[in-house]
Amino acid sequence: MQVLVVEDDVRLAQAVGHILEGQQYHVDLVHDGAEGLTWAESGIYDVIVLDVMLPHMDGFQIVRELRRKKIATPVLMLTARDATRDKVTGLDSGADDYLTKPFETAEFLARIRSLTRRQGEVQFEQLSFGDLTLDLESCDVSCGDQSIHLSYKEFSLLKVFMSNPQQAVSKDTLIAKVWGYDSSAEGNNVEAYISFLRKKLGFLNSRVKIVTLRQIGYKLDYEAPGA
Repeated sequence: MQVLVVEDDVRLAQAVGHILEGQQYHVDLVHDGAEGLTWAESGIYDVIVLDVMLPHMDGFQIVRELRRKKIATPVLMLTARDATRDKVTGLDSGADDYLTKPFETAEFLARIRSLTRRQGEVQFEQLSFGDLTLDLESCDVSCGDQSIHLSYKEFSLLKVFMSNPQQAVSKDTLIAKVWGYDSSAEGNNVEAYISFLRKKLGFLNSRVKIVTLRQIGYKLDYEAPGA
């Protein structure tokens, strides 16, 4: 399970991260609202833990933008505020649950478990783009009547691309999302797995291509028949 924590209090964010990692969750920590939205839009997270008061973009704005873009990842909002109006605003914005700081670890984890169960009930089983379909359960990618199995890293990379089709994705972003925020992986690791993915898409004769964007990163694109 992957959890994104967007919290500007660095010490609190680290504490929350340690709690989640102790329960075998993979955690990414972000301390800025605008950056948090970018990470959340990747679509790879099972739950987002979101503070209300954040620099550059508050939690209400983030969750509204996610829902506007049809991103249904469950959101648990954290805030020091205890006013009913703030809770109503958060829930009306599209948050799934609300927890007031300070909180007990047991209650926090219970709410995370509840949201991951809920996510499992509504989670899409496939991602599609162009002539490709990615099965999120089996890690198989198919094109027409052909399919091929992907390794975990290949699957994770393609999931990021297919969650953000025709959008530029930097190598640093791919490393953070696939290898982990504090990973020692480098650009050549990304290049190697991009090469593996391209070969498998070529085997499927897919018109979906991973395009290299010089000095930027990569983009998943689709070459329509007759183009």
